[in-house]
Amino acid sequence: MSDLKANVQETKHGFHVEGYEKIEYDFTFVDGIFDIANPNLADCYRTWGRVLAVTDKNVFRLYGAKIEKYFNHYNLKLKVHQTSIGEKAKTIETFLEIADSMTEFGIIRKEPVLVVGGGLVTDVAGFACAAYRRNTNFIRVPTTVIGLIDASVSIKVAVNYGRYKNRLGAYHAPLHTFLDFTFLRTLPVAQVRNGFAELIKISSCSHLHVFDLLDKFCEQLIDTRFGRADGSSTEIRRAADIINREGIYEMLKLESPNLHEIGLDRVIAYGHTWSPMHELIPETPLRHGHAISIDMAYSATLAKERGLLSSKEHRRLFNLFSRAGLSIDHPQFDDDVLDKGTAAILKTRDGLLRLAVPSPIGSCTFLNNVSPQELRDALRIHKEIAKTYPREGAGIEAYVDSSDTGYTDLETENLSIENAAKEAGVLPASETVVNGMNGGMNGRANGHSNLLGGNANVDGHAKFTMDMPDNSVNGPPNGIKAQA
Repeated sequence: MSDLKANVQETKHGFHVEGYEKIEYDFTFVDGIFDIANPNLADCYRTWGRVLAVTDKNVFRLYGAKIEKYFNHYNLKLKVHQTSIGEKAKTIETFLEIADSMTEFGIIRKEPVLVVGGGLVTDVAGFACAAYRRNTNFIRVPTTVIGLIDASVSIKVAVNYGRYKNRLGAYHAPLHTFLDFTFLRTLPVAQVRNGFAELIKISSCSHLHVFDLLDKFCEQLIDTRFGRADGSSTEIRRAADIINREGIYEMLKLESPNLHEIGLDRVIAYGHTWSPMHELIPETPLRHGHAISIDMAYSATLAKERGLLSSKEHRRLFNLFSRAGLSIDHPQFDDDVLDKGTAAILKTRDGLLRLAVPSPIGSCTFLNNVSPQELRDALRIHKEIAKTYPREGAGIEAYVDSSDTGYTDLETENLSIENAAKEAGVLPASETVVNGMNGGMNGRANGHSNLLGGNANVDGHAKFTMDMPDNSVNGPPNGIKAQA
């Protein structure tokens, strides 16, 4: 919600306008957002008596019955727009389909759209809300680790355009974001690992205690889906809750003074200098978490060579990537990729590298005066170090599938979703993910297996109030180019 304050002054040749916009939005931690015993979400819609929800087709297949039961209990009329979401479907066409549903629904000026899903869903639907009548409210319910930990913090919304990622977009804050980590019970381990990288990112540069917890409980956090799986110990659940809350809080503290990215020295850009290239160069792109892990690991090697990170801390960071099954290197990360990625990011960052690196772990510094030769020398050293690690630095389940893009190896991803659901005890052995979908499974799977019940207790609430005064590189055969 925004409150614009401005003043106008006459000048010799015209007028000068100066405006400041207050941006205010909320985060609530809650277990079981669609449990009938929990009225938090329903309370947001009582004024309107109805709800327009935008979600991915697979999410609705698995969560729809519970969502419908929830809103029916609170006498709220529900209309659901199901969409296919993936990098291939993160387009103007998908954006317009959502806008059409908003028109058909007759959305009222300040009435909030409900967006349920992973980061790609919230990106496209959020952009549709930003553009519809220039400012339509929305409420987010993220359902993946990256959606909960990373995408939920940002107010950036966008679609791909032509062959460029996130070329059209806006800065548009949701009214409210509900953070329900019980969704992770049914998330395949590959997607949990994918999101784990974002927590390494923020903790290694800004929160030592969170990094220490990630290091201590790495494997258990991933295997138990951050303490949400059945049989998780109290110790793991407690550690996970600290990690999630403190990680999100730290990113919000770093980002809230710079929501529109006016300042370009950004701590949370650690791992996001060359990673767009890693996501797109391989014929089958790398998952985002693995792409930023390669970037973070290489940047850490550069910091070590500069004397900004000790060899001991460098090994500790690499060991954590490896234990988590995240990528440290990739065969196609070479001088050419390095040069192209550098050229792209220099334009995005206004002519400076602004390379965020841990120095030491838990703190951050930025590098600008790095020569092309120094970057190449560091890359050679990095690759030699990576070879000494398990899998020679390769990640586990590092490449995208339908849970990331909606266009690769859908059958394999459906199997991983089914396995996660059956492991959680929410999908009978005789059922499959695609049952009942009427063939409409071309969209983004989001990795989820089913919606679980949960306790309705609210673990915490955070409110943030802020007074506010591209470039592309050659992409892979999938037709999307990187925009850093």
